[in-house]
Amino acid sequence: MESRESYAAAKELVSGAKRILVSGHLSPDGDSLGSMIAMVRLLRAAGKEAYATADINALGKPGFLDGVKDLIPVRKLKAFRRRTGAFDLFVAVDCSSFARMPPEVEPVAKGLKCICIDHHVTNDGTFGDAQIVDPSASSAGEVVWRFAKWMEWKLDRASAEALWVAMITDSGRFAYDSTSPRTLRAAGDLLKHGVRTAFINDVIYGTFSRKAIELKRIAWRSLHIWKNRKVAEVSLSRDDFRSVRGTKADAEDIIEIPRSVARNEIALFFYQIPDRTKETRCSIRTRGDWDATVLAGKFGGGGHIRAAGCTIKGSMGTAKRQMRAAVKELLKSACRKTSRIPANLGIP
Repeated sequence: MESRESYAAAKELVSGAKRILVSGHLSPDGDSLGSMIAMVRLLRAAGKEAYATADINALGKPGFLDGVKDLIPVRKLKAFRRRTGAFDLFVAVDCSSFARMPPEVEPVAKGLKCICIDHHVTNDGTFGDAQIVDPSASSAGEVVWRFAKWMEWKLDRASAEALWVAMITDSGRFAYDSTSPRTLRAAGDLLKHGVRTAFINDVIYGTFSRKAIELKRIAWRSLHIWKNRKVAEVSLSRDDFRSVRGTKADAEDIIEIPRSVARNEIALFFYQIPDRTKETRCSIRTRGDWDATVLAGKFGGGGHIRAAGCTIKGSMGTAKRQMRAAVKELLKSACRKTSRIPANLGIP
């Protein structure tokens, strides 16, 4: 899905557009937010009128990036369009369906020509009129960087820092399997633009708010380990979030608690955002031969082989029962495959 043809198709759409709207997924992480901000800055430098939209109350640590103040709050998106005029192009980054975007985006963006820039393995290439999708890329930020180089757009420090945040947060600071020579070449190029690596590392990984620390404390108390440490899980209920007045942005790295258990292969984080829905969300991380998208896919979710997520319709207890059953079935199916004895072992 990433080819000269896809780049050319995207270039043609950009060239013919004047007002461009950019969006990522709900509760944008570093990759989604960084890619959005960088894309808008690059488009504006190319002479386009570009805007990104997001829920500004759910940005978390990457919210320090230069460009966040220019975001259109999703709740004001319709009013902004009425006041300033319609858009003629939509760019989706780190996301491949309206279902994963803030609900306010679809009424404004549906029907527009669309470019999809993504790296999720579950992206089937059907969203948008031009798709620049590489499941082997470390991040959507890496794919945005490639497109920018192909378009011969010049980066500045702000756009480079946004892409740096996108890449380090989705690659585990270049530690995950998705890190490739292309990833490091992109990172090296970003450094030429004065990226403040130590400052960014300290903001994102070296300091934590009181709310984040309190949520970690609560999550540690919920730690449940089973299948001989192979599976570990933690959870945060709506009441837990309310007790510290926290948001999902304050719990971005909670999944690292079950993942840090020795011999862990499947880590689960169940959480309920304080809202009126009766849904429970689950973040999934895997090691070894396990594919996180297999588990997420059973509940309509998706993501990457090592990191995926889904939303389960039901209470915390219901979600845990259903996900545990899915995990057990996955483990059993693997056991059945490995326990089969070949019909002919060459034994007389």
